[in-house]
Amino acid sequence: MRLIECVPNFSEGNDLLKIKQITDAIESIEGIKLLDVDPGKATNRTVVTFVGTPEAVVEAAFQGIKKAAEVIDMSKHKGAHPRMGATDVCPLIPISGVSVEEAVTYAKILAKKVAYELAIPTYLYEFAQENEARKNLSVIRAGEYEGFFKKIKEPEWTPDFGPTEFPAKSGATVIGVRNFLIAYNVNLNTKSTRLANSVAFDIRENGRVVREGNPYTGKIKIDEHGNEVRQPGALKECKAIGWFIEEYNIAQVSINLTNHHVTSIEHAFDESCKSAEKRGMRVTGSELVGLVPLEAMLQAGRHYLKKQNRSLGVSEDEIIHIAIKSLGLDELGPFDPQKKIIEYQLKNIQDEKLVRMNLSAFANETASESPAPGGGSISAYCGALGISLGVMVANLSAGKRGWEDKISYFSEHAAKGQKLKDALLKAVDEDTRAFTYIMDAFGMPKATEEEKSARTEAIQSATKYAVEVPLQVMQTANECLEIIEAMVKDGNPNSLSDAGVGALCVRTAVYGAYLNVKINASGLKDKPWADEKISKANQIFENTEEKVKSIMQEVESKI
Repeated sequence: MRLIECVPNFSEGNDLLKIKQITDAIESIEGIKLLDVDPGKATNRTVVTFVGTPEAVVEAAFQGIKKAAEVIDMSKHKGAHPRMGATDVCPLIPISGVSVEEAVTYAKILAKKVAYELAIPTYLYEFAQENEARKNLSVIRAGEYEGFFKKIKEPEWTPDFGPTEFPAKSGATVIGVRNFLIAYNVNLNTKSTRLANSVAFDIRENGRVVREGNPYTGKIKIDEHGNEVRQPGALKECKAIGWFIEEYNIAQVSINLTNHHVTSIEHAFDESCKSAEKRGMRVTGSELVGLVPLEAMLQAGRHYLKKQNRSLGVSEDEIIHIAIKSLGLDELGPFDPQKKIIEYQLKNIQDEKLVRMNLSAFANETASESPAPGGGSISAYCGALGISLGVMVANLSAGKRGWEDKISYFSEHAAKGQKLKDALLKAVDEDTRAFTYIMDAFGMPKATEEEKSARTEAIQSATKYAVEVPLQVMQTANECLEIIEAMVKDGNPNSLSDAGVGALCVRTAVYGAYLNVKINASGLKDKPWADEKISKANQIFENTEEKVKSIMQEVESKI
């Protein structure tokens, strides 16, 4: 699916009615989904996040910018965050199926539309800007709203599109394409903006200017080319400033991580802690503005689990919980992963209808007169339970007193088991979905020869998919036995029976999925394809039987 994310920053953070008018205008466009609205009172700024098809995003962004220009009067605006217009900045971020180059094309379409239809001076930035001197947002925005009446008249700051007169009400805007940016604030136990800025200068890539004599009041040192001499900060791809937030009565280090693969959230947090402590302060927590990628949160959680010398093979929910608590993301208010993590926002709840049920509801749904969920879904779930027991033994073994030197070994097995468990859980709903595809195909019209042909083709295609799903369950469940076998041999001896039950669950998963492969393949007209899949299923089944027999013999010999 072709998806672009758009994160416009509007210069209004207090008037909820105005913010609602803007987001209503955005949501009026079909094909987009509003993911997050994050207003800040002290900054007097709202960060809106939405996603959709490229064409829909362009139109939705235009409508949001248009409404912002109508309801926000920049001549009356005050706020802690740098700004130059009612829509201060509007980045497009390619998410799926869209290249950076394509996103740049859409950014320029949007920029021209804003400039010429709304008469708003518009600048391009980051990947959309060809002039190296004008790529950086902070360089473009320097002087802010108050200084732009004069700046826009300078030849080097003529807008890329639109009028060269600076409109007092709407100001100007910046539109571009960038990588996913994480807006992240670190909280300090001080009200001093000066101290917060000191931390910001320590960590940001651009660092601080070097002064002669007194580091605070001395003359700025200039190099032979007439440029300021700067002392770089500790973190690459990191921008930061300090400010005081009246709403929370604390100072913060406001950080933009422009490439979280280079500088991660936890790295920024840890470096901020070091700098703050060196200056007699303490970091009390942090906050994420807008959305964050799932992998960034998982990486942070694993980082702190590792520091605690704990197994990394815990559930995704537990890893995220560790990240939230370690970073103090819930200090200033609740942090809901379902609302703050972009992948969770985009996830279709129907895709996980069964696995989101509680145990009783799942059993009742299975026992109902509906044919789905059936044996295929139950097989996948048995496999998930089996490897979960294996992971449990690995985590218990990693935490066993006296086995501290074995933590890495058990942690690796547990982490691999978690991935297998997640794949099997996904297959619980996927198997039911495969059955639904077959029923839908059988329900297609068959009044004409064309309709009959299309119906037959759809049935065969859906049936092939109904073979592939349980075959994949067999393969995934079989892989679980390697971990369970290792836990039987090397794991906590008090958990031998748990590992044994895990092996038996996996056997049930493989055997049950095997039956589904055979029964679904029997209805296919493409016999060579069906024979190939059955042959593969036979191999996995026989291999599983041998492994489980060996595992259970060892379990019983040790008990």
